[in-house]
Amino acid sequence: MLKAYERLHHTHEPIHGSITLDHDTRKKARIKGQTDQGLDIGIFVERGHPLLVGEILKTECAKLIEVKGQAEPVSTAVADDWLTFSKVCYHLGNRHTVLQVGELWVRYKPDHVLDELAEKFGLSIDVSPAVFEPENGAYGGHAHGHSHS
Repeated sequence: MLKAYERLHHTHEPIHGSITLDHDTRKKARIKGQTDQGLDIGIFVERGHPLLVGEILKTECAKLIEVKGQAEPVSTAVADDWLTFSKVCYHLGNRHTVLQVGELWVRYKPDHVLDELAEKFGLSIDVSPAVFEPENGAYGGHAHGHSHS
C-alpha cells in the first residue's frame, strides 16, 4: 500500500498517478482508497485542511499522485446580472451554506429549499453532476487559486 503524508501544490517532476475523490472525502484527514490506476493508498494529512483538486501527494516511496475531483450531485445556480447574483450569494451565505462561487454562478450540495431561494431571485438551476470545490472560508488554510468553467 502506498502511504502519502506530504502535500505539494505544484511540481515539475513527472506524476505517477491520480486519485479521484468527492468533496466529502477530500475533507478527511485520513483516507484509505485506490488510485485511478488501481493501487491501494493511505492518505494522512493535517486535519482542517481539505485536499484541493490539482494538489500533488508525495508517497513514502516518492511516487507523485495528483488529486482529482469527482463529479457529484450538486445544484449550480446561474444568474444573468451581478446585483442579483450578489443578493443570492448573500442569502445563501447567511444560511452558512458551503458554496463554490464562479462568475455569475454559485454551486452547492442539492437542497430544494436553496434551489427555491435561488429561483425566487430568477436564477436558473442546473442539477448536472459536477466537481464541487467550495470556498474554504475566510479563516481556512489554503486559498483556492484556480478557476473552472
